[in-house]
Amino acid sequence: MTTTPHHPVAIVGGGLGGLTLARVLHVNGIEAAVFDLDASPAARTQGGMLDIHDDSGQPALRAAGLYEEFRALVNPGGEATRVLDKTAAVLLDDPDDGTGGRPEIDRGQLRDLLLGALPDGTVRWGARVTGARPLDGGRHEVTLADGTSFTTDLLIGADGAWSKVRPLLSDARPAYTGISFVEVDLPDAAVRHPVSAEVVGGGMMMALGAGKGFLAHRETDGSLHIYVALGVPEDAFDGVDFTDTEAAKAYTLEHFADWDKSLRALLADADGPLTPRQIHALPIGHRWARVPGVTLLGDAAHLMSPFAGVGANLAMLDGAELGQALAAYPGDTEAALAAYEEKLFPRGEESAAESAANGVLMFREDAPQGMLDFFAGLG
Repeated sequence: MTTTPHHPVAIVGGGLGGLTLARVLHVNGIEAAVFDLDASPAARTQGGMLDIHDDSGQPALRAAGLYEEFRALVNPGGEATRVLDKTAAVLLDDPDDGTGGRPEIDRGQLRDLLLGALPDGTVRWGARVTGARPLDGGRHEVTLADGTSFTTDLLIGADGAWSKVRPLLSDARPAYTGISFVEVDLPDAAVRHPVSAEVVGGGMMMALGAGKGFLAHRETDGSLHIYVALGVPEDAFDGVDFTDTEAAKAYTLEHFADWDKSLRALLADADGPLTPRQIHALPIGHRWARVPGVTLLGDAAHLMSPFAGVGANLAMLDGAELGQALAAYPGDTEAALAAYEEKLFPRGEESAAESAANGVLMFREDAPQGMLDFFAGLG
């Protein structure tokens, strides 16, 4: 007779938040099992650069005992910011003088740092969770796509926008924000795309217009990662074949017909495929009543648009604080979860509201004036 595996602590999702939680638990002598749908750590690229904030991501890394290792991976000059209009006029150029509180790091390198700090076998790869159901005493049974299942005393949903754990706590579902991205890359930009490299500069560049824009940053490998932002209906991409790169470029470039050619080149000269990505968000202020034995962190708890730049930072802080709460209340999981959620909910609500407001600022009719005013307000 086959027995169902049991894990005292099970984390669904091996992104930055789930891995931070697993690491902080490990530091505090609590072992956890992480279940991730990717077949391996290298199954897909992990996205572009992240700025790690001194009030969220950095404290999380300190709690994980990895702050010094993180500092060694920071991209020098990555905090530079510039804002352009559609004529490519540079209206704000703020260089990185080394005094900022949000150093940049490659997302893949940060994930590798966290993975490398966990005991072998902590992450179960190729484990796609399909659902979960409550058992008695706050325990849960989790089912996987391969037909197997496991039980757990504490289930944490760190599984992102379309979380399979969230329905245990909430019937909320992400809604389309009105903005979609088309992501592209320009490798070896200084040699192969020198004009684009000059336009983007050493850090983050925003070229903004009404309802559209180019958001770009320089990565540690010398490539440029470009997010082409479009304020389009939810079904706008339905008729676009993104496997036909030239057709997808032509469709996207139509939205920028009157923009400067140096900005259009960020898309026109892109190497490799174009990746469409709709931006969704949970309702601002999403929260739930305490349910024994289960909670959420990161996007599973408070998915928001990326326009405050806090999603990864919040996920890591959530993970660190949940790990610390569980260590602070040994033998009383419910007290730990209540203490964690008491801080989680208002923090998520504040950041989601900020993200939504910034999205309006960035793409309003007089763009880029909204972002210029925003940066002026920061001093």
